[in-house]
Amino acid sequence: MMKRTLVAATLAAFVFTSCGENKQETTTAETENLEHHEGMAHGDAMPAEGKVVVDAPDYTSVAGPVKEQITAVVDSYLKLKDNLVASDAAKVQADAKAVVAAAEKVNVSALQGEQKAFAEEKLGEVKQSASKIAEATDLPAQRGQLELLSEATFALTKAFGPTNQKLYYQHCPMAMDNQGAYWLSSNQEIRNPYFGEQMLKCGSTEEVLN
Repeated sequence: MMKRTLVAATLAAFVFTSCGENKQETTTAETENLEHHEGMAHGDAMPAEGKVVVDAPDYTSVAGPVKEQITAVVDSYLKLKDNLVASDAAKVQADAKAVVAAAEKVNVSALQGEQKAFAEEKLGEVKQSASKIAEATDLPAQRGQLELLSEATFALTKAFGPTNQKLYYQHCPMAMDNQGAYWLSSNQEIRNPYFGEQMLKCGSTEEVLN
């Protein structure tokens, strides 16, 4: 009986030690992954001149209030993005509702043909992704909708040229489970909305507008 107890105790000690080692290995791997993120490009270098990531037609000759209305969408988007950087899910929800409201106010009735079709398509994507962000209460779900919102907002901005503000289309290759994802910023300095403070400077500028 004593011999069996000794064997059981030895086995338990072995399992405990193995689990501890596995946990330590996992922690080390996570630390190395974080260090890898922080060691990536921090957006100091600008992209090659003329580099295009998002293709968009040129409808900058369009007149009327549509330009100002799209500018309001961009402004609301930038607030949302900043609060994702700050990892404030509640404010992100409120910002997303503001994005939807701004997109709904864009009056495309004066646009014709392809201009109208393009605006309706991209505004639909803006409203779709922003609505899902507004419904989400946790940051991972909100961040999961950011790339579609970013691409649609940037495409609208490039197509209709509503603002002379310089905008930076930035990318983190490790976002979305290492699939990579983009966002739009008014600052050249990288402030990563997919990871926030955890990997604040991980990313690079891939396209510049204006």
